[in-house]
Amino acid sequence: MLVFSKGRSLIRLFARRSSLLGWTCSGFRTSFCVSKGLHSSYGHVSPVFTRALAFGEKTAIVDRNGEHTYREVYARSLQLSQRICKTLGNVSGDLKGERIAFLCPNDASYVTAQWASWMSGAIAVPLYQKHPTPELEYFIQDSQSALLVVEEGYLDKVTPSAEKLGIPVLPLLGSGKSDSVANGSFLEAGCPISEWKDRCAMIVYTSGTTGRPKGVLSTHQNLQAVITGLVDKWDWTKDDVILHVLPLHHVHGIVNKLLCPLWVGATCVMLPEFNAQTVWETFLNPQAHRVNVFMAVPTIYAKLTEYYSQHYAQPHVQDFIRAVCHNNIRLMVSGSAALPVPVLEKWKSITGHTLLERYGMTEVGMALSNPLRGPRVPGSVGNPLPGVKVRIATESLQRDVPAYTVHAEGDEDGTKVTPGLEDKEGELFVKGPTVFREYWNKPTETKDAFTPDGWFKTGDTAVYKDGTYWIRGRTSVDIIKSGGYKISALEVERHLLAHPSIADVAVIGAPDPMWGQRVSAVVELQQGHTLSLKELKEWARKSMASYTIPSELLLVEEIPRNQMGKVDKKQLLRHFYSSI
Repeated sequence: MLVFSKGRSLIRLFARRSSLLGWTCSGFRTSFCVSKGLHSSYGHVSPVFTRALAFGEKTAIVDRNGEHTYREVYARSLQLSQRICKTLGNVSGDLKGERIAFLCPNDASYVTAQWASWMSGAIAVPLYQKHPTPELEYFIQDSQSALLVVEEGYLDKVTPSAEKLGIPVLPLLGSGKSDSVANGSFLEAGCPISEWKDRCAMIVYTSGTTGRPKGVLSTHQNLQAVITGLVDKWDWTKDDVILHVLPLHHVHGIVNKLLCPLWVGATCVMLPEFNAQTVWETFLNPQAHRVNVFMAVPTIYAKLTEYYSQHYAQPHVQDFIRAVCHNNIRLMVSGSAALPVPVLEKWKSITGHTLLERYGMTEVGMALSNPLRGPRVPGSVGNPLPGVKVRIATESLQRDVPAYTVHAEGDEDGTKVTPGLEDKEGELFVKGPTVFREYWNKPTETKDAFTPDGWFKTGDTAVYKDGTYWIRGRTSVDIIKSGGYKISALEVERHLLAHPSIADVAVIGAPDPMWGQRVSAVVELQQGHTLSLKELKEWARKSMASYTIPSELLLVEEIPRNQMGKVDKKQLLRHFYSSI
């Protein structure tokens, strides 16, 4: 007998499916943002900025420069859009899928640059200010960006690179402010583009889990499918106020924490970066902005817990904190990495909130979520979001052709389990309108990322049991999840082998209570050479993103390899960390 999880009423099912955004087909993919008839939509597709004027003078963004209304952000974006088109010599106001890379801090200038790119008919390519120069140059060049929009504070950092690559730079005033507020007639002219269904929206680069980072190309339909699914399941409203502390080059920060609130007319309070003291002060001071939604990665919750233990020891203060958080905040979410149960339990004891865990990745947006109301099982990531189908399967080869044994398959309305395969682990596959269109200019990698019948292969091991989905970790030992980032051990090794003192290296993900995993380098030195962790870090900062730099250096006389020349990294982990 097949096992089903609890379903929904037929009326709810019909209403839900009548508003679905469509289906992503992976059977045919192209580097051009044109319709091939495979990305049809059941509903109207429109970017978030098209809704902004309806919210008028309501506060959209609060940052270190003040408050910014929806009307102001829209007007600045429209002005910047015209500057972008003028800079690129486009008189029509439609760049038809040209790429616009932009580098902005976590404030209103980011939203202005993002919306302006879309208003121009371009694909937005968000960059991260903490990435080293070679990494930024790679993203700009790989995406074939035609223009680099840069907030004035970062001009010195990237202008030399833009000149080197021959790409024009368009400066943007801090927080996206313009010299003058757009007048009524200017706003009435609006964006010249009205059809968005088949247009591409954004290229977000992966952390490079299987080599160099790949550009994940998503359409406006993909983004809208994720946004509307989360708005529905997490009950977003215009009265919500979210505190934003995450980087804005990953879907967690871009979609969940920014586009969702802006879609419904809510307010987003943006900090330049995460700071535990500032977060606690914001939670506990509802006079200015009464934050009622918070989302973060497990590492941030661990750091907030650590700060709490160090600074809020008095019982009456702890009672006050619990009361404020329990009464004022309606939703707290954890994602991007597995949430350790001790962190979940400690956070619940501090705030009264059981963190809502969900599962997503750059290529699929958000796929699974625990319920907003109802029991949340520690370690579980819930069930499929609206429009999303998931499958747990194992792959085998039959006459050199991939074949898949399906253990479980489900959607928002229920999951079927194959008899005899209950509780059996396999790889998680995802299908639906949230799934990305392609890896930018990488047709082979795109094809390899999907099964022959169009399911995206996440590379994560999962199991369905007790009516919910569980993620067991990456299928590959060469993928490290640290502080919400997915890091390619192979890519880190490639960088480290360029060090003159390193003869051989194996990078492993060591268990860490704060970060989930930490990047550890097992190193065999060149004869007669020495190397310290401090020296390695100083050398690596010139070419590696900070979160990929090893935090641990393990020196060995020789890295053991098998007869095929491969390193058994699981054995290395057991050797250095006997508790595994």
